Amino acid sequence: MSDNNGPMVVVCNHADPPHVMPTLIMGASGVGIGEDVILFFCPGGAPAMLKGELEKISDMKLKGLPDPVELFNTILAEGGKVIVCELALENKGIKVEDLRSDKIEIKTAPAFLLDAQGAGITFTF
Repeated sequence: MSDNNGPMVVVCNHADPPHVMPTLIMGASGVGIGEDVILFFCPGGAPAMLKGELEKISDMKLKGLPDPVELFNTILAEGGKVIVCELALENKGIKVEDLRSDKIEIKTAPAFLLDAQGAGITFTF
């Protein structure tokens, strides 16, 4: 764990590989060095958290990049939090049962902000 006051927060605004991959890479790197990691998927990024979506990115075999499914699994296995904005459910037509993991939390923006309060490191993609 670092000496920072709060968690490492990564916000994902879009569901395409140029936004999802750095979100997952930074998240997995953070848990790898002992940070308390929170990933927050805004409505625009939330579709990436549906079953099968990371596999589509994985199938692209993006040169030089790690497997997004492995990154996601590492984040959860190492205690990272993955949150999907509650607004995405209606806005993007997402059903909770269609999310790729039951460990993904659904929260409002204010609830996320309370979790992220005092963040020592923040990234937005």
